[in-house]
Amino acid sequence: MGLRPNPTYRQRRFGAEVRKIRERAGLNVGESAAVMGMQMAHISSVETGRTGLSEERLRALAAASGREDATYVDALVEMGQASGRGWWSSYRDRVMPSMLDMAELEAGATRLINYESMFVPVQLQTRAYADACFRGGYARASAEEQAVDIEFRMSRQNVLMGDNPPHYHAIIHEAALHPTLDRSEVMRDQLLRLIEVSRLPNVVIQVLPFDGAVPFGTPFILAAPKVAELSTVVVPHIENSLYLGDEKSIDKYNGWFARLGEVALPPVDAAVQPEAHLAKDSLGLLQRLLYPLL
Repeated sequence: MGLRPNPTYRQRRFGAEVRKIRERAGLNVGESAAVMGMQMAHISSVETGRTGLSEERLRALAAASGREDATYVDALVEMGQASGRGWWSSYRDRVMPSMLDMAELEAGATRLINYESMFVPVQLQTRAYADACFRGGYARASAEEQAVDIEFRMSRQNVLMGDNPPHYHAIIHEAALHPTLDRSEVMRDQLLRLIEVSRLPNVVIQVLPFDGAVPFGTPFILAAPKVAELSTVVVPHIENSLYLGDEKSIDKYNGWFARLGEVALPPVDAAVQPEAHLAKDSLGLLQRLLYPLL
């Protein structure tokens, strides 16, 4: 089997984790090759995600390190053996590879946290809002390309409503909720959508108000699978999104999100009776923004 010319994020991450195990074990490439019964050149290809590694060899390397948690190793075996196929596969060669990587991460997550400073998170967008963002955006694309991208966005939302959906927590800066995008009904329906989705038991939505703490400028998504050590932070960018999987970055972004949650308004809770709103909360802010749009 030939080497992968363009490994996916999951494949690159698997290789990075193999390298981490090797380095934590204090093994050089030659020593790890001997442990796994492989050629040295093969190790380099594994660690860059250009080829896979059998379960037997991975477990042999983990055993040689003597420090790897069994749950982590089992999760890594699963990552390495995953086919990478899912609903997103039909979009291959039709959307950017980073979008496919994001969909695969979401599908394997048990927890998703998302901070957005200028836009409503993709998971919560209405089709009309997504369409307006594309039409008013700065990136140029054909009508066909825009239609595919919007359909892909809508399909990503299904992850919140499956049989075992991840816990999803979004913090949205108020700045994202003011633009009318040329038609007031677009944002009106989008604000109503936020209230509607907040009723899902696995969804938490908070708003960071203008009169609150200094906003965090960079949007990000953190996708956490069953084993938190294999979490990934994605910092979106119009060209090449940044994918971070090292422990330091994961801890840092988890900490930032926790602090944002502390200074944001209490979560949207559509079940709370109006008379119970004795303090500012996210639902009250959404309702205030809705009033002039009705």
